[in-house]
Amino acid sequence: MISEIEELYQEVILDHNKSPRNFGILAGATSKAEGYNPLCGDRLTLYVKMDGDVIRDIRFQGSGCAISVASASMMTAYLKGKTKAEAQKIFERFHRMVTTGTNGDAEELESLAAFSGVSRFPVRIKCASLSWHTLKAALEKKKEMVSTE
Repeated sequence: MISEIEELYQEVILDHNKSPRNFGILAGATSKAEGYNPLCGDRLTLYVKMDGDVIRDIRFQGSGCAISVASASMMTAYLKGKTKAEAQKIFERFHRMVTTGTNGDAEELESLAAFSGVSRFPVRIKCASLSWHTLKAALEKKKEMVSTE
């Protein structure tokens, strides 16, 4: 039986997949990175506009499964206005949550906790974390494509 919170999380993910936030090319991006999940076929390009150490704007484009698109949408919405250091800490918490199911991180991650159940479906972890690994590459200005393999 599915709990009310899991049902809400599913609705949030479906909403972000159907109407992704921050979707499209970002003119004036200070860095960009590309990511690919060969298992699911998810592909995305992430654009980041930094103002000093602060993420002023962040957008993505590409295609993928519902979890991948929703994760990119929610990540971009969540990270605007955060510093690079904050984004890296959030990445670590998110990655720990989706790989281990650690609930302690879910509260700190607010809306991103919608992905807390992904840990029960190992094949979906790569879908949820693709945009995050791509973000890390963009922040580090890496040129090679990020792959979940």
